[in-house]
Amino acid sequence: MPAYELKPEAVTPVSTELRTIQTELPVPESIPLLERLAALEPIAMQGQPPVVWDRAEGATVSDRWGNRWIDWSSGVLITNAGHADPRVVKAIQDQVEKRMLTSYCFPNEPRLAFLERVVETLPEPLKKVFLLTTGSETVECAVKLCRTYGVKVGGQEKSVIVSYNNSFHGRTLGSQQAGGIPVLKDWIVNLDPGFIQIPFPDGYRQPDTSFEVFEQSLAEAGVKPSQVAGVILETYQGGDACFAPVEYMQRLRGWCDEHQALLVCDEVQAGFGRTGKLWGFEHYDIVPDLTTWGKGISSSLPISAIAGRPDVMDLHPAGSMTSTHSGNPVCCAAALASLDAILEDDMVGNAARMGEVLHQGLAEIAEGRPEIAGVFGKGLVAGVVMVEPESGDPHPALAFDIVKRCLHKGVLMFSPVGFGGGTVKIAPPLMIDEAAMRESLEVFAEAVAEAIAAA
Repeated sequence: MPAYELKPEAVTPVSTELRTIQTELPVPESIPLLERLAALEPIAMQGQPPVVWDRAEGATVSDRWGNRWIDWSSGVLITNAGHADPRVVKAIQDQVEKRMLTSYCFPNEPRLAFLERVVETLPEPLKKVFLLTTGSETVECAVKLCRTYGVKVGGQEKSVIVSYNNSFHGRTLGSQQAGGIPVLKDWIVNLDPGFIQIPFPDGYRQPDTSFEVFEQSLAEAGVKPSQVAGVILETYQGGDACFAPVEYMQRLRGWCDEHQALLVCDEVQAGFGRTGKLWGFEHYDIVPDLTTWGKGISSSLPISAIAGRPDVMDLHPAGSMTSTHSGNPVCCAAALASLDAILEDDMVGNAARMGEVLHQGLAEIAEGRPEIAGVFGKGLVAGVVMVEPESGDPHPALAFDIVKRCLHKGVLMFSPVGFGGGTVKIAPPLMIDEAAMRESLEVFAEAVAEAIAAA
């Protein structure tokens, strides 16, 4: 994928109520800051648009040199309730004023308040929640619980974790072995044979979306149903926002019940209203045995969670499944305030309504353009897959150019993602209004047309 150069470019000035671009980009005065960061951090931290964030409110992000963008990133699907929602800010301030910033696993009331509130929103049997710090941690925990449960009900051989091609479940050892992007796990070298990946029924890379493919893939991998401890999948695939067919997911739920395997829906991206439902798995009319959360859980501070059936969550004894910052009181206060804000303001409904505007607009932009292989997603998440028209291969350079042109016009996204880096990912805060959505769609349409013409 191309890299952003730290060389200022002249851009056409922009001035609307929501967008202001009044300097070269990257801002000349910001380049020493970016260079100092590059000297101190690994190269892996580079790659995002070279904007030094200074302030973020609602659905906009600003630097300190007078530029302002409509945010189509939510950080990285973090700020579901919007940047710096006043209720979240106040909850953090109030907890800080109490002079209790951490308590390890010792009980604290903010932890209790958040857990009680979130469990109220969950369907049976998801009635126990374990708080952690990152999404990767929750996936590691899910793998641990699946294997523990598998051995309990089926013996040592029942330890296989089934996941999907092109999936992303995190950056740690176990979560990357569960992931389905081979290049991300080359470093592991000695892969655990107890993890297998099968085709994801996206209708794009895998045209056959029937459930029979699941069963055939297990057989081809030499795995018996009796060996499967758990099946883990993203509620939608994070790289390109693809959902599985409803019938497929319902049959998968039945298969897991039949074979005493746990079904895990990774909702690190999909949870807390992102898809126009409070929980993404609601689109399938199923309930998983375990679900993992992160990113948008607090709209701000680092906190994550795994929720599940009590009989599964209680498999490990006291003190054996802990984390240093589990249930941090400041993070829990933020998470409670964010959840309350999402529910009080019907941001889930807004995500569904604005999602219709977003996806209709993207469909119109894609029409007649062979460079766009598809537009996937629901609610306020979308993946626009850019390809080479002749071969159908991912076109990361084109996706990168679109994101860069949007940056110059006042709409901010993170760098291209997905298999091969050819997907433009769109994920604005859930409180975005129709005026901001339509304005940013106009910018995106301009950027797509210009990038394709220049390719």
